[in-house]
Amino acid sequence: MQGQFHFAYNVTDLTVARHFYGEVLGCPEGRSTDTWVDFDFFGHQISLHLGDPFATAPTGHVGKHMVPMPHFGAILRAEDFKALAARLDGHEIDFEIPPTLRFPGEPGEQWTMFLRDPFGNPIEFKSFTEAT
Repeated sequence: MQGQFHFAYNVTDLTVARHFYGEVLGCPEGRSTDTWVDFDFFGHQISLHLGDPFATAPTGHVGKHMVPMPHFGAILRAEDFKALAARLDGHEIDFEIPPTLRFPGEPGEQWTMFLRDPFGNPIEFKSFTEAT
């Protein structure tokens, strides 16, 4: 069975969300109302609803980093990861973890970057150097 994921979570301002997800990340906007908006998040659907964002804490120990939990994201092809990293750099994003090669020379070697949306929701993008 194949499919895409759907993830719904809260933001506090749909105008700011539209700018960040649509303009900064480059995600196409889908359906919306005055209380929520959908985006195509790299082939998957996210639904941003007005409300209090979920609480997070840096409790995920991965390699040399403590990453925010919970978090979500996307696994991208190498060229797409690099293009997104350059796009984000052009928007002067404050990375939690800037684009970094994690586990070099080991199984699971990957590029990763962590950032937060304007509401504090943590997002990870990664790209494996070999198929997993």
